[in-house]
This record gives sequence, C-alpha cells and structure tokens, in this order.
Amino acid sequence: MAVTAVEVVYRGIFQKSLSRNICRTIVLAARKEGKIGTAFGRYGDSPERNGIPAKYFAIVADDPTELEETLAAYEPKEVAVTIVVDDTLCKGVESWAWYGLQPINELTVEGGTVLVTSIQPEEDLVKDMHVKDVPYNLSIIKGAKSFSGLWVYKDDHTDVRILGALAKVCPNLVGLEAYVDTIAEQSDDELKAHSARRAYDRVSVSPVEPGQGNPEEPFSFDKPGWTKMGEAIVIPGIEVGGGFRGGEGGYQPVRNDVFKKFSTRTMRPVINFETCTKCTLCWLQCPDSCFDVTPEGLYDSDMESCCGCGVCEDVCPVPDCVTMVNEEVFDDNSSQHDHWKRDRDGYMKWLDEMIVVAKSEKEVGAGRSHGFREWGEYQKQIEMTGVAGDD
Repeated sequence: MAVTAVEVVYRGIFQKSLSRNICRTIVLAARKEGKIGTAFGRYGDSPERNGIPAKYFAIVADDPTELEETLAAYEPKEVAVTIVVDDTLCKGVESWAWYGLQPINELTVEGGTVLVTSIQPEEDLVKDMHVKDVPYNLSIIKGAKSFSGLWVYKDDHTDVRILGALAKVCPNLVGLEAYVDTIAEQSDDELKAHSARRAYDRVSVSPVEPGQGNPEEPFSFDKPGWTKMGEAIVIPGIEVGGGFRGGEGGYQPVRNDVFKKFSTRTMRPVINFETCTKCTLCWLQCPDSCFDVTPEGLYDSDMESCCGCGVCEDVCPVPDCVTMVNEEVFDDNSSQHDHWKRDRDGYMKWLDEMIVVAKSEKEVGAGRSHGFREWGEYQKQIEMTGVAGDD
C-alpha cells in the first residue's frame, strides 16, 4: 500500500465534527491492521467560517518513515478517495479566494473514488463535477446531508455509514472489520456497527469516463509572488460602478475579479420581477453587494458573488418575490433578469416551479441546510426521501 490519503470536503463549522470523526476513525482503524496514520484539517487562507468549503485529511502508511515523508507537504497532492458530505460541493470548492474554483475531483487519482452522501441521482452529480482526463469512480451513499448547526455534532450515523462504504471502495486503506471494531470501541453502540456493515453492502459504485461531467473551465487566477508585493500594507481600491451591463441606465458595482463565493452557497435567491415593488431593501441589505440595479429599477443578483445567506429573502416585504431555493437544482450562474427579459412567460413558469420546490422542502426542513427549525425535522426529511440510514 505504501501511503494512501483520503480527503473529506465539508461545510465549515457545520460539518467539522462529522469530518473530524471520519478521519480520526480511519486512523484508529488503521492501527488495528498494524499501519500508522494521521488526520488533520485544512481550510485555505482564512479562518474557518460558517458554510465555507473546508477539508479534512486522513493519511495512512505502512511505517512511520513513509508517513513522515508525506507530512513534509502542506497537504496531499492526490488522494485515493474524495469524500463529499454536502453534494452541492460537487460543483467545485472555493475555500475563500485561495485556489479559485477547485474541481471536487481535482485531487482524486486515476481509478480513485468520489464518495458522496446524496439523494440526487448519479447523472445529476456527474453533471455537476468537472471533467477529468482520467477515469475515476463515483460512489453514492443514499442519504440527506448531515447538518447540525454550529459546533454541535448530530449523531445520525452519517460518519459510520461513510466508513462502511469507504471499506468497499478503498479496501487497501482499511478493511471493514477494522472499522467495525473501532466503531464498537469508540461508541459502545452495536447499531452503529450495523449501519457501517449495511452501508458496505448497499453503496453504489459507477465508473466515470474521461470527458464526462461539466466541461466549463474552473475559475482560477494567478497569485502574485513575493517580488510583486507592495511596501507596507496596501489594499488596492475598487472602482466605482457604472450603468447596468455597461449601459446608461441602472447601476452595477465593480466587483473584485478574484473574490467569488458561489461555492459557499447551498441555496440561492430566485426573483419575481413582476411583483417587485422596487423598495431597494434587498439591494441595501445584501452584505456582499450582490444586486445590480437594472434600467427598470429592478434588482438582479450576481450569482458569482452571492453566497446564499438569505438576507434578501428575509428583508423582502412581498411574499414570494425573493425565494431561497436549494442550489442542487441549478446548473449555472446565469442572470435571472436576462432570462426574464428574453422570455417572460418561460421565466414565470420556471419561477413557479422553483417556488414549489422551495416550499415543499421547507415543509420538512430540507430548505434550510445549516440546521433544522424544529425537533423531528430530520426524521421527516428521511421519510420523505425514502432513504433509510441505519435500518
């Protein structure tokens, strides 16, 4: 085996304990097979923040010398398995202006596996992931996203189900029995060991061929080297904006070309331009200046800047004028205003469909990915999707 690395891509704060538990258990289980390992977190160039994509790594080796050699690097350059505990991150990872947009499968080796917790069908996940020039596998653990809110860990068996599936897709890392024994020791709960075994039996694995997936070039930029740094503390100013889309009417702010946050988003706002009263509240209250003022005095959200915080929906006084909708149903960051101007009837039909999606999810708590509103909503969501976690 030599050295094998695994990464867990998660939402900062909300899934940190989940990811740490997964990587910690991998290392502990590896010791049962006479191997040695380490687990550690990475989150780019900023403090870990609510919802920001972040990573945890587990590295397992046959002997200490091999392990020490890998730790000389900041983080692994390639991994056997990429574990994704929020399927909206299949669109790519932007850890807050460090890499640009890193494809979710960027580090996955040829023949490796992207292991996703999701209730989406395989074809939808493949469509989100950027193409690779080598084959790899997509493995799906059927289940809803595991969010608990802040640092509180939600013990819903997601971690042990992932470990059971990991034994199937990457058996040379750690075997199933070592995981099961470790889970039993750490939790003293036979049901968790049972969940791991069931996940091992049930997890699906499908090949993804070179060229399959999202063909778009991921957003990227060149970081300036130390020779280009200015003296003292220099913060370049951003120009004042101008007319909407460069025209005479409306207003569009000039935005930083490299500070994009759309992979932070688990939900996005959809706008009803027909019922907008032009009250300006969404434009004024948006913490990231995402809204452009159109020549008609309406407000179009720039989806490359929007992080999905939902403030616009909260402050809008008109029912269903701004509605937060699950990010997984969208394919791109195109302008809603452009769609509305081009095909009003088509846009309004699409908008009605999005509002139905949002309302149906809110009824079971799925519309709010970072935590739930009331006791029992997680179970309602599981029952609605028909997915069993630990049966």
